[in-house]
Amino acid sequence: MADMDLSKFEKKIVLRNIEEKDIDEIIELALVCFPNMKPWTKEQLRSHLKYFPEGQFCIEYEDKIIGSCSSLIVNFDEYDVQHTWDEITDKGYIRNHDPKGYNLYGIEVMVHPEYRRMKIGRRLYDARKDLAVRLNLKSIVIGGRIPNYHKYSEEMTPREYVEEVMAQNIYDPVLTFQLMNGFVLKRINNNYLKDDFNSMKYATLMEWSNIDYRPMTKRTYKTSFPVRVFVVQYMMKQINSFHDFAHQCEYYVDISSDYKSDFIVFPEIFTTQLLSFIEEKTPSLAIRRLTRYTEDYIKLFTELAVKYNVNIIGGSHFVEEDGDIYNIAYLFRRDGTIDKQYKLHITPNEERWWGIQPGHEIKIFDTDCGKISILICYDMEFPELSRIVAEKGANIIFSPFCTDDRQGYLRVRYCAQARAVENQVYTVIAGTVGNLTEAENMDIQYAQSAIFTPSDFGFPRDGIVAECTPNIEMVIVGDLDLEILRRSRSTGSVMQFNNRRTDLYEITVKEGKNPRISK
Repeated sequence: MADMDLSKFEKKIVLRNIEEKDIDEIIELALVCFPNMKPWTKEQLRSHLKYFPEGQFCIEYEDKIIGSCSSLIVNFDEYDVQHTWDEITDKGYIRNHDPKGYNLYGIEVMVHPEYRRMKIGRRLYDARKDLAVRLNLKSIVIGGRIPNYHKYSEEMTPREYVEEVMAQNIYDPVLTFQLMNGFVLKRINNNYLKDDFNSMKYATLMEWSNIDYRPMTKRTYKTSFPVRVFVVQYMMKQINSFHDFAHQCEYYVDISSDYKSDFIVFPEIFTTQLLSFIEEKTPSLAIRRLTRYTEDYIKLFTELAVKYNVNIIGGSHFVEEDGDIYNIAYLFRRDGTIDKQYKLHITPNEERWWGIQPGHEIKIFDTDCGKISILICYDMEFPELSRIVAEKGANIIFSPFCTDDRQGYLRVRYCAQARAVENQVYTVIAGTVGNLTEAENMDIQYAQSAIFTPSDFGFPRDGIVAECTPNIEMVIVGDLDLEILRRSRSTGSVMQFNNRRTDLYEITVKEGKNPRISK
């Protein structure tokens, strides 16, 4: 007997993670599975893949997707026991996904009606369990529909209905399945899913415990994550050499180290103090002379950051690159590494007097205190930039500034406070005071440096950690708690960052020859 070609009998079924190319087919599956409910949008599914791609599964049978499920990770204890689907899923966008959380939360399971006797749901649930074990998560939590309840709602309360299903006197396609898969009933939530009319908007909160869970000391729940910030309101005064400048800067860095600061922040273009001994009166030529000190400036602050064990936001400095002059803020990390952010929006004054050119890159910096961003002065007045860096994970936005009058200063201050509220981040502004009588276009300064927070109960009453007295040389020190910031985004009185209507609007960075975002 000849060998039989077995391949013609094969019917391939594959469990895999959802990919971008599957989005249209997943939406079609949702329309078939839940014809009376609003399906996923493309934006929501893209957001799932952006924040937690490994938590999104589908089953493909004969090159057709016949089942799928979505999930995210949360610290479930931080959510109200009577939470809704919109609250726990960030309205379906899962931007509240917490990679350091303890619980996998299942937000959707779909199986095509024509394939519901093939254990597709069990395969998807097993995939979630395997993921929870692999990521060492404490449990899987789900808000389960009770789609047959509408048939009994006139004669039974939701609790009575659930008890009858658990006693196997009534069959419910969802609850019965979940019980058979090892999930335990925790409570019943009302108004859980607003368009689930078959369940009369009720849901059973169910939990599966991972018996292989191993508590890890590195994942213990944090009561606080303080980051100490030291802000210098820098006095612009006559000096005679770079050595004088270096001596003044080291004085402040030394003090910040005494206070065990994590960051010290200097103002925008405070290196123009060097103009007080540069013998050139034409502003544009003086700035080009100033750029000759770039290597000295970088060497100085790199050594100070390592010597005093503090991350330095080195204000900003004018740098010549390929014949053009840029206003660049440098981050000098205490491990000796360096990064930089170009000023993106150039003021008319900078362009007219000095010929400064704009940068083309929005950066987010990793530090030993989490992700940060630096937006130089005028850049803080463009809300899109702060939103972009916040979406990329920046918890603190530092804004070195230099303004010569109160109106200019207040533009920076009010915008920094607004950015803190809008994005639920900390913002820090550091400015120059005093005068440089020998330097053209740098003759007067106005500043009141400050540290700002979101406006909610967990933060200072006025959203201000600390602020300087206007127009005198001084410093301020403040502790910024990143744990309180994280909690406020998921459990605050309002949640501006997570409540954005991304179904209506979004901010994008244009792909082109120059503009880009990096971290």
